[in-house]
Amino acid sequence: MRPNLARHAPPKASAMIESLRGLGYTTATALADIIDNCIAANANKVDINFIWLGNKSVISILDNGNGMTESELDKGMRLGEINPLESREPTDLGRFGLGLKTASFSQCRRLTVASRKNGDINCLRWDLDFIATSSDDGWYMLEGAHKESENLLTPLNSYDSGSIVLWEILDRIITPGFGEQDFLDLIDKVEQHLAMVFHRLLEDNKRTGLKIFINNKAVNPWDPFLIGHPSKPWSSPEVRFSSINGVVIECHVLPHKDKLTDAEFQSAAGPEGWTAQQGFYVYRNKRLLIAGTWLGLGQGRAWIRDEAHRLARIRLDISNSADVDWKIDIRKSVARPPINIRSWLTKYAEDTRSRARRVFAHRGKISTGPRVGPVLAVWKTEKFSGGVRYRIDLEHPAVKSVIEDAGNLLPQINAMFRIIEETIPVQRIWIDTAENKETPRTDFIGEPSAEVIRILEVMYRNLVLRKGSSPENARKQLLGCEPFHNYPDLVAALPDHLNEDQ
Repeated sequence: MRPNLARHAPPKASAMIESLRGLGYTTATALADIIDNCIAANANKVDINFIWLGNKSVISILDNGNGMTESELDKGMRLGEINPLESREPTDLGRFGLGLKTASFSQCRRLTVASRKNGDINCLRWDLDFIATSSDDGWYMLEGAHKESENLLTPLNSYDSGSIVLWEILDRIITPGFGEQDFLDLIDKVEQHLAMVFHRLLEDNKRTGLKIFINNKAVNPWDPFLIGHPSKPWSSPEVRFSSINGVVIECHVLPHKDKLTDAEFQSAAGPEGWTAQQGFYVYRNKRLLIAGTWLGLGQGRAWIRDEAHRLARIRLDISNSADVDWKIDIRKSVARPPINIRSWLTKYAEDTRSRARRVFAHRGKISTGPRVGPVLAVWKTEKFSGGVRYRIDLEHPAVKSVIEDAGNLLPQINAMFRIIEETIPVQRIWIDTAENKETPRTDFIGEPSAEVIRILEVMYRNLVLRKGSSPENARKQLLGCEPFHNYPDLVAALPDHLNEDQ
């Protein structure tokens, strides 16, 4: 056996790059990585252009940032030139030094970057077809743009400094059967994604000045948390984790569908829809890394994204020095909270989920009207060794009054209650909720006020005329039980004086 000698074992360029193309970027996530570089270069304007030319279609990204000298561009275009363990500027959105290249390679076979700084324009390109046909399979960057693409760099001339990125030979986008309408649909998906990922930076325009355009149309920020909406039932103040610098959490429960206009409901659903968009939104330097995940947290087993908790969204900020601890991947699409913070996150997430579940179940009506103490429900839950069952609460005023006046009919009424309890269509309700992605309508939702008043007056007259309650106490009792706790104005309008003939 030979002594311990080191061998130089560089990877084959063509094989390595083809492997890097499979990291799992979408066009939208790849473009977000390119924009990260623009922001890191202090750009406040990013122009993305989708140019449809069939198989020769091009995507370009132009920014007005600092630009790069020849040596800076050479370093930026090399793979693995920057060690991810090195300290970064607090505002840096990168980490691995691979984003520009891996994101681009995932979409195209020719990547050209031109940059203007100090009056000079420098240009380098990677051409995967050139590398694949090189005799020695080396890592060769080419100088200048492809001769057929030089005109695509002219927009850079309008800036004193900045950079332009060209994606050509879009073999991962323009696949067989892909047409112009698909290209237009792709633009819509990209716009939705960028509006979400950079929403806080776009909202903070007065400080950052950042604007992103796609084919000359401004990308408007999409706020996952509906900040400032008047029907929003609950949000928490910011809370900082004392043991880890830069970790801040803010919890939100969004309004129920019944509290939103159709346009607001569609917009608030987000790119992936209400159910998929629930959970944690993890940010680094106000750039969204992950949207809609419970981060593997849960009580006993990991929570899943389900209909009952779709109104729960939690903003979580981490610092850019925490990438290793949070296991941030190259695509900025995975994060795993450190062990010492999981119970803290779980506590706040459980509280938010519980609040969101109540809003969803009660269609947004969980805290209307003045009352003292908890609301008396018609149904109560009983837990036993075999699971959970539902029982009619015999203390509810509507139920209690019938029992007290039942006389000889009491056995039949009790039998009726028991049959109703044992035949609740739980599975049917569950299926309908899952299929319709909405809770069934209860609490007189959708009913005209006259119907609510009719039932309310029956209850009120019984309490005042037959049970001897004062009008004031009768109104308080009705406000303290469902579903009338949701109609304080109607309860308050009940008359002080009643007679048998009314």
